[in-house]
Amino acid sequence: MALIEMNKVTKRYICGDSVVDALSGVSLKVSEGEFISVTGTSGSGKSTLMNMLGCLDTADEGEYFLDGKDVSQMNDRELSHIRNEKIGFVFQGFNLIGELSAIENVELPLIYRKIPKDERRFLAETALKRVFLGNRMDHKPSQLSGGQQQRVAIARALAMKPMIILADEPTGSLDSNSGKEVMNFMRELSDEGKTVIIITHDNAIAESTKRIIRISDGRIAQ
Repeated sequence: MALIEMNKVTKRYICGDSVVDALSGVSLKVSEGEFISVTGTSGSGKSTLMNMLGCLDTADEGEYFLDGKDVSQMNDRELSHIRNEKIGFVFQGFNLIGELSAIENVELPLIYRKIPKDERRFLAETALKRVFLGNRMDHKPSQLSGGQQQRVAIARALAMKPMIILADEPTGSLDSNSGKEVMNFMRELSDEGKTVIIITHDNAIAESTKRIIRISDGRIAQ
């Protein structure tokens, strides 16, 4: 059984007087432990596909099974539970809170999951050490480089112990060396058995993954 299975998923948006199919009949299977990139030009539908994969939005038509569960019929509360339990997100803009230290940023989603204080501190410390930031735990985002901030974001995702890492343009705000560093972490996570899906417009980033899904005009082109 595939970890992710989409069957003829369609997502529509109303733009003025017209209706646009951002996704049109997309079918996709992803096995556990795959290292995948989803790529396409601006407006191709890759961001909408990311929202579907991450349970941030629901389809107008079609089915989406995640770890055997039909999430296409879930309500907002159920989708939030699935996201918290199954998916770790990494975003281009890091999405760190400036007033909080690195370890406090990593702990934040664990607080939402009502993880006890001692346990969440242990999970956060372990995740930051995993990305080689054990000596930067008390630093705020403004005291960290862009690459270090993205590593904090990766640690925040890892601390949740998700099945899937979903990364939206994770190197988009970084210089080339920091970008390579982040991609090396992503590759290592895949080698350790995590399912890693990277949304990118960068062909070089896409080529560094083990499988490329190209999307165009809301359909999988390759």
